[in-house]
Amino acid sequence: MIELTDEMRDALASALTDRMPVIMTYVDAEGQPHLSFRGTAQVFSKDQLGVWARNPAGGLPGAMAAGTNPKVALLYRNTETRVAWQFLGRGHVVTDEAARNQIFDSSPEFERNQDPERKGIAIVIDVDRVVMRGEVIMER
Repeated sequence: MIELTDEMRDALASALTDRMPVIMTYVDAEGQPHLSFRGTAQVFSKDQLGVWARNPAGGLPGAMAAGTNPKVALLYRNTETRVAWQFLGRGHVVTDEAARNQIFDSSPEFERNQDPERKGIAIVIDVDRVVMRGEVIMER
């Protein structure tokens, strides 16, 4: 069962300001993997993460909208506390205005200021597995 913790929620919420942004990977329509830093990664619900992608024409929104391979992985690591989690799941673009607002509004101020007109895309990740130190600690 996936039940993301308050510790995870707090760590992800402060990852950018702590200078430990989350690294996310996805696969494009041609099967090419991509890595990027995501300052907006956050706990969206008890078993979902959310990400705001500022560029609606970017690779991540394109890959999620195409639906060819929704699998993604996110890596959080705090070098000071030595806490690290891998979140593996399936992402999808959300158009519901309430969900979009929740993800945008919960993003760090720096990130919100980069997209003041909210032209970006909200992505929700259904978390299937959480790994810590090579051990699966949660699984759907």
